Amino acid sequence: MDMVMKLGTSSAVVIFTKSSCCISHSIEILIRSFGANPTIYELDTHPNGKQMEKALMELGCQPTPAIFIGKELVGGANEIMSLNVRGKLKQLLIRANAIWV
Repeated sequence: MDMVMKLGTSSAVVIFTKSSCCISHSIEILIRSFGANPTIYELDTHPNGKQMEKALMELGCQPTPAIFIGKELVGGANEIMSLNVRGKLKQLLIRANAIWV
């Protein structure tokens, strides 16, 4: 779990994903559409992917996608989509210094 938390807080936006997950890809595209450049960790290709996936599950996430913004675990696709629909995702990205206006 320490490794996931360390990686998750290493940049303004971090997405833990799997290369074959279309939902993860959609979340990445959404975040990039605001101008953010997320760090992506693909669990199915990462050498420690299985351990990271287990740690994310212990944190209460579906394994993918799991999104950290501003050094905090925001959650998965549902949380990101909800923030976006409510107009709060952009503000969160700004506060995390992931984008500038």
